[in-house]
Amino acid sequence: MNPAIYGLAFLVIAPFFGGLVTGIDRIVTARMQSRVGPPVLQPFYDVGKLLQKSSRQVNPVQEPLLLAHVVMMALTGGLLLGGTDLIFTTFVFALAAVLLVLAAGSANSPYSFVGAERELIVLLASEPFFILMMAAICKATGVSTFQAVLGSSTLVAAQLPGVALAFLVIVTIKLRKSPFDISMSHHPHQELVKGLTTDLSGRLLAYVEIAHWYEAALLAAFTVLLFNWNLALGLAVFAVAWLLEILVDNSSSRVKWQAVLYSAWGATLVLCGGNVLALFMLGR
Repeated sequence: MNPAIYGLAFLVIAPFFGGLVTGIDRIVTARMQSRVGPPVLQPFYDVGKLLQKSSRQVNPVQEPLLLAHVVMMALTGGLLLGGTDLIFTTFVFALAAVLLVLAAGSANSPYSFVGAERELIVLLASEPFFILMMAAICKATGVSTFQAVLGSSTLVAAQLPGVALAFLVIVTIKLRKSPFDISMSHHPHQELVKGLTTDLSGRLLAYVEIAHWYEAALLAAFTVLLFNWNLALGLAVFAVAWLLEILVDNSSSRVKWQAVLYSAWGATLVLCGGNVLALFMLGR
């Protein structure tokens, strides 16, 4: 099948996948806290209500930046499954995150501004890993597109166990879960609850939620790349990893931003970098 078809399918299916994952996340979190929790489709109900409500725009550039954030996040997945070079899609992924930072930083609010600053720290902590991960996958398989990696005889996770372990650390940061939820938290006991989205309302907040759904689907696609010998196995590993993230989220408190950088860079340099170095030394 033409890779472009897979890219278009991602644009349509990804938000439904991400919304369902978010709904399951809420239910599992509630059960861990001895609560019943909302329906699994509650994220869709919430976004539907937000789209119907009027929004308070603090400046004329905020909505275009948020729309661009959604578009670029969706475009990342479309390019990834559409056959574009893996490393190039990683830079598009980073650009999508930068647009959210710009939208939050444009608000004349100390909470949004602090959230934007911390999100920049998150980008500094996580984006080097994704670039190195894609480079390692290309090196291990000898190919540079999503479909080619899936069709490769090389078992990526077996060749890159350090990258797979580091991925668990970085995913915790990208999902904004404790202990690394320094820019935007959903836990009310934190000193900065929403941060990035403090000054967003109505459809503006809905844009951020939809972009998060696309991001969840992208992380699932990255997991499939690592466990490329079987699509079902890759999705199963993603489900187990997500459950582990929920467990960590509900059993740990937020750390300082310095710890986020040290943890992410340590995992990237030691686990991921060491794995890539080993590949070159072994001539694979």
